[in-house]
Amino acid sequence: MTAAETAAWQDLERELAAWAATGRRAELWWRDDDAGAPSPALDRLLDLAAASGAPLALAVIPARAEPALASALAAHAADAGVLQHGYAHANHAPAGAKKCELVDPALRPQILDELSRGRERLAALFGPRLRPVMVPPWNRIDPGLAARLPGLGFTTLSTYKARKGAVVTPGLAQVNCHVDILQWHPQRQFLGTAAALALLTAHLAAKRAGAADAGEPSGILSHHQAHDEAAWNFLAALLERLARHPAVRLLPAAELFAVPQQAARERLP
Repeated sequence: MTAAETAAWQDLERELAAWAATGRRAELWWRDDDAGAPSPALDRLLDLAAASGAPLALAVIPARAEPALASALAAHAADAGVLQHGYAHANHAPAGAKKCELVDPALRPQILDELSRGRERLAALFGPRLRPVMVPPWNRIDPGLAARLPGLGFTTLSTYKARKGAVVTPGLAQVNCHVDILQWHPQRQFLGTAAALALLTAHLAAKRAGAADAGEPSGILSHHQAHDEAAWNFLAALLERLARHPAVRLLPAAELFAVPQQAARERLP
């Protein structure tokens, strides 16, 4: 372990100690994106969840979801909830724009039917594991489509970075992730221990100081299909440390996304 990595772990421990000193527990959650079928990487993800005791929220792509994935979750000891990850993870953005599947329905009306059919498919496959949560591919969604999500049965939107408010639109709460353990450009690889821990420590510190929404759990984001060995090793070390820390509470999807919106707005860690 390098000096920078050691210092980053120490910074996180100091921040968690500061939470404990105030008599509060830091709430966190874990989301993994792009699931669709069983694979060795998924097996490793579920084994890690079970070994650490960290609840997992698995964002599943409806058009790619296989019945075998539902069987794998049902057979495993991991605590895994399911969220809807768009529909097909297909890019419908105009040429030259950043990738986005969940575009304005005025430009692509069929997106409404796709999301509805996707929700029905996931409900049939996963039953009560499925939470009414939309996770946009590439963490992007047009505001016009976001406003239509409650009418499709969704109660929560989950993207990336600290939310601007607990409610996106009437009937739609927001609970985001804040620490993506991968970097995507210029090449896809592990972000690095010091950089990932700095993101987590900074969000926790901002919440504790009132500079960020104290009611939003700090979210860890992983992508099991894209992990290199360094990413796997870091994720295992982080989850194990968080799961046993007395100042931390790791929230399962069934609890996090079952909270009524008003309670979510008023909730403190």
